[in-house]
Amino acid sequence: MSAQTGAVGILAGGGPLPARVAEAAAAAGRPVFILGFEGFAEPEVIAPWPHETVRLGAAGRMLSLLRAHGCTDLVLIGPIRRPSLRSLYPDAEGARILARLGRALFAGDDGLLAALVRLLGEEGFTVRGAHEFLAQSVAQPGVLGRIVPDEQAKADIQRGIQVVQALGRMDIGQGCVVQNGLVLAVEAMEGTDRMLARAGECCQPGDGGVLVKMLKPGQEKRADMPTIGPATVRNAHAAGLKGIAFEAGHTLMTDREACIATADQAGLFLIAITPETFAD
Repeated sequence: MSAQTGAVGILAGGGPLPARVAEAAAAAGRPVFILGFEGFAEPEVIAPWPHETVRLGAAGRMLSLLRAHGCTDLVLIGPIRRPSLRSLYPDAEGARILARLGRALFAGDDGLLAALVRLLGEEGFTVRGAHEFLAQSVAQPGVLGRIVPDEQAKADIQRGIQVVQALGRMDIGQGCVVQNGLVLAVEAMEGTDRMLARAGECCQPGDGGVLVKMLKPGQEKRADMPTIGPATVRNAHAAGLKGIAFEAGHTLMTDREACIATADQAGLFLIAITPETFAD
């Protein structure tokens, strides 16, 4: 962690993690300011902290607010659906930034996010990964909870690793569901929860499948680390799955204890994996 003493600016999408980052930064003695993206950030999550709500296209207002609150470090956290250019209605600064992003606007999410991180750096900010503040939310390799994957599940995890790495190289998604070697669903723009719903509709007779969630190869993890939470576990159970495998050190858990408790109650395994060594 940097020795900077300026405020931490949190660019907040949905879910509880923006508040978790704020709590961790404040506990480390850093002032906090949250920019909540309109239509994505949850008002009750950001309400306890100094904050403003802004449109995605209002880049000029965003930069002005961040500077006015003395922000030196930025954290991008929480899911945001990629908007259409037509829906952005950029302000003057936003139009300038869109022009600076150039081709990255039409690239996949990784290209756009990497360009955005670079641009914020050029504007004088240091972009931090949420994992730098939320070390307790990132699991080390191994099984979490009391359920252990069987041999078929391990084979499905291996297959899932191959699939997600292939998807990731094409900048498509971070997850897939595999059942007895059959790929039931892959994650694209719709996100994990909707992918799980589709997987449930495709579930085959016999043992349930496995959700595999991983960082894309070469992904800019300061902007879009894979995330799982208790809702992910509940949705996996509803889809008839028997477990979740996620990348150790590169996946944020929104509530580690609740994830484990929910999985144990549902009879699902949770395992943090290292793709390079999982087969050993």
